[in-house]
Amino acid sequence: MWVRSTMAYRTSFVIMTLGNLVVTVLDFAVIVLMFSHVDVLGGFGLAEVTFLYGTSSTAFGITDLLFGSTERIGRRVRDGTMDTLLVRPVPVLAQVAADRFALRRMGRIVQGVVLLGWSLAHLDVDWTWDRVLLLPVMLVSGAAIFASLFVAGAAFQFWASDAAEVQSSFTYGGTTLLQYPPTVFTTEVLRAVVFVIPLAFVNWLPALHILDRPQPIGLPGWVGFGAPLVAVACCALAGLAWGAGLRAYRSTGS
Repeated sequence: MWVRSTMAYRTSFVIMTLGNLVVTVLDFAVIVLMFSHVDVLGGFGLAEVTFLYGTSSTAFGITDLLFGSTERIGRRVRDGTMDTLLVRPVPVLAQVAADRFALRRMGRIVQGVVLLGWSLAHLDVDWTWDRVLLLPVMLVSGAAIFASLFVAGAAFQFWASDAAEVQSSFTYGGTTLLQYPPTVFTTEVLRAVVFVIPLAFVNWLPALHILDRPQPIGLPGWVGFGAPLVAVACCALAGLAWGAGLRAYRSTGS
C-alpha cells in the first residue's frame, strides 16, 4: 500500500530518493576531506576505509529499508493507535516494519554498494575462498545484527514511550562508528562493541580478516566468521525483548 502511494507521486519519490542519497554522500565526503590532508587514518588507506564504509552502509541500508519504521512505535504507544495493530490477523512486528514503508531509503543502499564496488576495485586483496565467502556473509549478518537493534529499540519503547533517539544512537550511531577504522578508537570502545553490543561483527572483525589486518584487541583471526552466530543470537534476544514489550503494553485507556 505504501509503495503504491509513493509511486502515485513519482517526481516527489525521485526527489526524496536523491535527497536521501545526497545526505549519505555528505557523510562520505567528510572521510574524503580527511584523506585530502592525510595518507592514512589509523593505519588504513582510503580504499580500506571506503571498504568499511561500504559494508557498513550497505548492511545498515538494507535494515533501515525493512525495519526503519519501527522507530515510530513510541508514537503509537503514546496515542493508543497500537491497539489497531493488535486486532489485525498479521504479526504486529510485520505491521510496524511496514508502517509508512519508505522506498527512498534505497538511496543509502545504492551509495553503499557503489562505494563497496569502488573499494573492491582498488584494494590489493588475496581473494582466497574464505575471503570471498566472508564478504556476502558479512553483509547479511550485519543487516541481521542491525535489525536486532531496531527491534530491541522498538521493544524498549513499550516502557519508555519517547525513546526513539535512544534507539537511533545505537542504530544510526552504530553505522557511523563502523565507517571508521577500529584502530582510531580506544580499547574500551572496541571491547564494548565486541562483548557488550556486538556491532564489531557487522563489519570490523570480518573486514579485518579480508584485509589481512591484525585484530586490535588480540582476538584470533577467525573470529570474524562468528558473525552469523552472533547475528542469530542477537535476533533471538531481540525477539524475546519484543515479546516482553508486547505483553507489557497497556494501551492509553482512551
